[in-house]
Amino acid sequence: MNYTEQQAEWITQQILHELAARKSPAASATAPVALEIPVGVSNRHVHLCREDMDILFGYGSTLTRFKAVKQPGQYAAEEMVTLRGPKGELSKVRVLGPLRKTTQVEISVADGFALGAKAPVRMSGDLLESPGIDIIGPKGRVVKHNGMIVAWRHIHVSPQEAELHGLRDGMEIDVQTNGPRGGVLSHVVVRVTADAVLELHIDVEEANGFGLRNGDTVRGIKQDVRHG
Repeated sequence: MNYTEQQAEWITQQILHELAARKSPAASATAPVALEIPVGVSNRHVHLCREDMDILFGYGSTLTRFKAVKQPGQYAAEEMVTLRGPKGELSKVRVLGPLRKTTQVEISVADGFALGAKAPVRMSGDLLESPGIDIIGPKGRVVKHNGMIVAWRHIHVSPQEAELHGLRDGMEIDVQTNGPRGGVLSHVVVRVTADAVLELHIDVEEANGFGLRNGDTVRGIKQDVRHG
């Protein structure tokens, strides 16, 4: 093999190494997410702790399952309450089960206008310095000094599916919606939990804005490397 042939061989090997590197796991980890995600639209609802359940529905009362929701172990209960704020009230607000350690009220922005309280957009459980609300049940009334939020849009996903698509708990991705009112939902937080079923959770206002209904499918299109 002469010098020219050796040089050509070396160049060929360099090109092959570069192509292989582009296909390596390190490269694919930063590639756009190609993930079809079912939609779950969330209306206003309440999660109750044991103490507040006793006051609102009677000591030792239990939630009655109305229908299951997609996430394992969770369900909409037959029990409903009234929310009362400084300006108005909302009746027949569904309680979701099972009971939690801390009572949490999830509303829409428009609900906040009706109640006269500005709830921050937060992830579930982030209740610090959130506004309070009165919760009224058939047996009593609970005055909460915090605990009302507008839920941050998020995706539930299992560890196995998260690994498959290069997702991490707490990171944010963009989501593409189709149809006449299609567009991009940005800052969608990924929540990875052991028993999760893949689902995008958005509230009624976001769903209406993008023309989405329960069971529709959206597409995860971009990883946001600034988070997670």
